[in-house]
Amino acid sequence: MRNFSRGLSAALLLAGVAGAAAQTMSGHDHATMDHSAHGAAPDAPSSRAFAEVEAAMHSAMSRTYTGDADVDFLVGMLPHHQGAVNMAKVVLDYGKDPEVRRLAQAVIDAQTREIAEMDAMLERLAPSGAAPAPR
Repeated sequence: MRNFSRGLSAALLLAGVAGAAAQTMSGHDHATMDHSAHGAAPDAPSSRAFAEVEAAMHSAMSRTYTGDADVDFLVGMLPHHQGAVNMAKVVLDYGKDPEVRRLAQAVIDAQTREIAEMDAMLERLAPSGAAPAPR
């Protein structure tokens, strides 16, 4: 199961990188896009919760780059992973489908482990006194 989780995480990461690259190349900035039209029930509690989580994630991902690819990658991925954890928590709060709820819990477990790994790497790589990644 661990290899499956790592493989799934890697596949999702690659898909996200490819999607981000495609958006960048096409002139779209995901952080500035209007995501409000994605749901049919914007006043539903779960829709409001998802919107808050996504807004916080996009805000935390906006940053000044350091020129260090390793540090910039970690600083960008930390809020992205935290956003995934927070979205999965919304599912646990509001979702009803057992399969989706199991997936949400698996996302929380995997992303939480990866956040801890990235925090440790960032602590090792970032210059002393560098601000921690926003989340």
